[in-house]
Amino acid sequence: MLPMRSDAEPAHGIAFYGEPALAEGFESLPYADPDAPQGGRITYGERGRFDSLNPYTTKGRAPWAIRTHVFESLMARSWDEPFTVYGLLAESVDVADDRRSVTFALHPDAAFSNGAPVTPDDVIFTMEMLRDEGRPNFATYYDKVSDVRATGERSITFTFHEEERELPLLLGLMPIHARSDWQDREFAETTLRPPVASGPYAVAEVEVGDRLTLRKRDDYWGRDLPVNRGIHNLDEVTYLYFRDDNSLWEAFTAGVVDQRRETNPKRWLDEYDFPAMRDGRIERDEMVHGRATGMEGLVFNTRNPLFADRRVREALLQAFDFEWINATLNRSAYKRIESYYANSRLAATGPAEGLERDLLIPFADDLPEGALEGDFALPVTDGTGRDRAPLRRAARLLRDAGWRVVDGTLVDADGAPFAFEILLRNTGDDEKVATIYARTLERLGIDVSLRVVEGAQYQTRLNTYDFDMIVRKWWLSLSPGGEQEFYFGSEGVTKEGTRNYMGADNPAIDAMIEAMLDAEDEASYVAAIRALDRVLTAERYVIPLWYEPVERVAWWTPLDKPDRTALYGYRPEVWYSMGEEAKK
Repeated sequence: MLPMRSDAEPAHGIAFYGEPALAEGFESLPYADPDAPQGGRITYGERGRFDSLNPYTTKGRAPWAIRTHVFESLMARSWDEPFTVYGLLAESVDVADDRRSVTFALHPDAAFSNGAPVTPDDVIFTMEMLRDEGRPNFATYYDKVSDVRATGERSITFTFHEEERELPLLLGLMPIHARSDWQDREFAETTLRPPVASGPYAVAEVEVGDRLTLRKRDDYWGRDLPVNRGIHNLDEVTYLYFRDDNSLWEAFTAGVVDQRRETNPKRWLDEYDFPAMRDGRIERDEMVHGRATGMEGLVFNTRNPLFADRRVREALLQAFDFEWINATLNRSAYKRIESYYANSRLAATGPAEGLERDLLIPFADDLPEGALEGDFALPVTDGTGRDRAPLRRAARLLRDAGWRVVDGTLVDADGAPFAFEILLRNTGDDEKVATIYARTLERLGIDVSLRVVEGAQYQTRLNTYDFDMIVRKWWLSLSPGGEQEFYFGSEGVTKEGTRNYMGADNPAIDAMIEAMLDAEDEASYVAAIRALDRVLTAERYVIPLWYEPVERVAWWTPLDKPDRTALYGYRPEVWYSMGEEAKK
């Protein structure tokens, strides 16, 4: 039996909280130019190789462009809102009042590249195939569906096991496959056969591992939809694959690759002085984004009694000279991560007030001292590498925690030395950071060793929390959901394989995650995330590193882009060509 339906009219889009920012009948997404010239071509450079054109199975490696250019979903995401989707293959969506089902109505013109219409049967087939044979993340979402059926000639209803707020949006973003394309073929196997799909591009040329060329379809059904105006403007898109970044860089400077996202700040500052750059054939820009920073840094494993005392963690954080390390390694091009949701409205700042304070007050005894008052700002040094004030603060905290220096070695009350290992899986910047930090801690009498291990061993030790300290990153979105339990929930203290690497075990954290998931309105939702951010930051589980507040992009003319940058930053699909072959 299907659950209660909504009395409201089906909508053109849905948001995670509140209403979509764009009203029905909007012209285009805000970061796209609906009058962008059409035509031209672009060549991107990618690192690595590919051996399949099916990106939805665990076997083989497929180009990401197959997902973004060839396949489509029921809904399209706006990258200018935290989490909102608008109609694509589906012209409307209706979420039940009890949030236990969602119905999508397919656009009457929606069609695959072979001319066949997209039907409810294709949508149902896609769910069953991806759930049973696709990447594991598909089953994670589809297993929450208790029933799916065609509820009209062009409508499909998904029913859930329980109330779901995020799932309707996630189902709207699943790639839709043509049932006819997979008859007498094994989905789970690698394939180089170009797929039958509904997207704006089709596979034109393939050189396995080296080159993929996509060509815009003249018969693409959805070119005039609001979500597509000013999107996918180029007639031909080519991806060239390189084994290392130096080769990719040389290809860009030679004009073989048309666009480059620069992730090396020193190169951005020092090496963009070649002839094409000087004479204006290449342009570049730094695009400001509004994504949350997430958290990246040196992670304490508090399961180790050495790091169980917050005063010890605070001391080791005080001893980390961020300003000097950032200057030494990055020419000070990065900003420090101040909290888990920094650079966004979800970040905790200053004293806790209003709903955020109300959520935390029942857990006041479980909060680090000063957390409610906002006393968790990170230390700042003079950047010379010789600032002794932070080390003096660190030494005081260690003495308060029962440690003392004997013959140059920091020891506890039983005479056991303060010693630990930083586990690493690469010899790049992570090792440089760890090496500099280890030398600093020697001045406090702390013995730090570094261990670099290969990927499989590193993952095993990560899954079983067999480490003292690691360098790790949590990518956190502007619309966090149930994954926060996997990242920070107390179940992960003992359950292997979670991302609670620090062993966070504070009842306030679990309570804030629950409050976030139970929030009935946007204000309560934001307050719960800020409260979660506050507790995680104040607990000093991580010595934060850095993030880039801008995205650095360089490109060969006549390529160009809209002036407006999306909330989430750089979006390649809105670029266009100003060359003679382009047309209005």
